[in-house]
Amino acid sequence: MMESEWRLDRWLAKAGIGSRKDVKKLLKKKRVKQNGQVVTDASAKVHIEQDTITLDGNPITANTGPIYLLMNKQKNRVSATTDAENVTVLADVEEQLRADLFPVGRLDKDTEGLLLLTSDGDFAHRLTSPKYEIEKEYEVTLDERPADEELQALEKGIQLKDGTVTKPAKLQPDDESDKPIVTITLTEGKYHQVKRMFGALGRRVTELKRIRIGSLLLDEDLKPGEYRELTSDELENLFRSIH
Repeated sequence: MMESEWRLDRWLAKAGIGSRKDVKKLLKKKRVKQNGQVVTDASAKVHIEQDTITLDGNPITANTGPIYLLMNKQKNRVSATTDAENVTVLADVEEQLRADLFPVGRLDKDTEGLLLLTSDGDFAHRLTSPKYEIEKEYEVTLDERPADEELQALEKGIQLKDGTVTKPAKLQPDDESDKPIVTITLTEGKYHQVKRMFGALGRRVTELKRIRIGSLLLDEDLKPGEYRELTSDELENLFRSIH
């Protein structure tokens, strides 16, 4: 279940009244009431199971179903709900949302970029299931530019040091960058897979950033650690790929 207590501005935004900026304008104009009393404080708490919120006298109902967030994960965060030794990605999420959220799959502690957070277990399971072969694309910075034959070996599938053989991958070197950058697209998600694949060639990954999951692109307007809700189109496209 969702957290029963919400900030008023976020709850109104969830109800489709407008952005949180729009909501604050409505509050300033004294158009919103909570249990019959005018409320102007955006941070006021709403208890969704007992409070009645109205806009211009009309009752408002928010969709408090599953949550789907797109995060630009920052480094030095682990993709977990709890961790005894490290800060988790949930530390960057508003407190009232944390109880039911969990990351979809994992990004390493020192990896940044696109991470989905949700309260929908079936959605997370399907999106990470090998059955659906959802593509994940990464921008990889290496210690040295790989040779063409090395990239071709990764494209065909390569045997890792533990004997595991990877599925074919798509690779594209960034010939315009001064740095040795390659984008790699995978349909599987083995432990430390990108690092292990390049490590099997004797190359070291110095920076790793996920930029795409299926049809969903990293929102470059989000600073590391920031997040937003998925749009209806983004969510619809993802659901279409796992059904």
